Amino acid sequence: MRRLPPLRALEAFVRTVKLGSAKAAAGELAISAPALSRRIKALEDFIGKPLFDRKAQAMAPNAEAHRLLEAVSPALDAIADAVEAVTDRDADFRLKLGVLPLFGSQRLIPNLGELRRLYPRLHIDVVTSAHAENLLGDAVDAAIIIAAAVDDKLYSRRLDTNTIYAIAARDFVESEGLKEPSDLSGQTVFVHSEMPGTFEAWRAEVGLPDLRPASVDQMDSGPLILEAAAQGLGVAIMHGSHFSDARDERLTRLFDIEVKSPYSYWFVCRPRALERRAVRVFHDWLVEADI
Repeated sequence: MRRLPPLRALEAFVRTVKLGSAKAAAGELAISAPALSRRIKALEDFIGKPLFDRKAQAMAPNAEAHRLLEAVSPALDAIADAVEAVTDRDADFRLKLGVLPLFGSQRLIPNLGELRRLYPRLHIDVVTSAHAENLLGDAVDAAIIIAAAVDDKLYSRRLDTNTIYAIAARDFVESEGLKEPSDLSGQTVFVHSEMPGTFEAWRAEVGLPDLRPASVDQMDSGPLILEAAAQGLGVAIMHGSHFSDARDERLTRLFDIEVKSPYSYWFVCRPRALERRAVRVFHDWLVEADI
């Protein structure tokens, strides 16, 4: 048999390329940045060529890296399928699920009791990530993401449609005299960094496409945006479901205006992953439960 590179080195390489960050990859693998670098260097030594351009402590995958990723990804999927095939089908089975923190806290965890009652042998390892689709086939088996559209190479199932609300603290609305959408021109507006189009869609629908607030601040965490709004730091432009699911008495919806959002929650996985028992069971439950 031909000699193969260490699997840990391949894993470090794949995660670094997919996540686009050595720091993020090290965090996912629960290892230090130097340890990650050593694993990647071991792979480069094995194949005899560099895979990353290194500049100022940053690692950018080169053309060789992308070719290698395309070549090894199917093989790694095949290994995972082979392990799955020999796993005891009557034993506990496990799903590695990527999920956004806000969806996880508001919609997934509150309903997991019902899933556990139906499938007591199913266990779920949760990975919170803003780009969980990049981890498919590697760190996660399936993911719940929020997006306007999904890569057509993936299996996807839309989980909802959404409306966009302007949300703020009750006391803040009263003290600032926020009565019309145009009143946001002097305020700080919060939007999710993964959904920058929400504010554009909202101001276009209310007839103020040129509305310029004092600042548009982005955060990559829905819970932080809601908390910032509840603390009276500005106005959140978010999905109405986030507001209703939060059930935070400090917050109120402004202007009684609903705007269709370009973004939805999606269940995504690689097509072959649906053949795995844990993925199929979770997918079917998620769709049927309509959480």
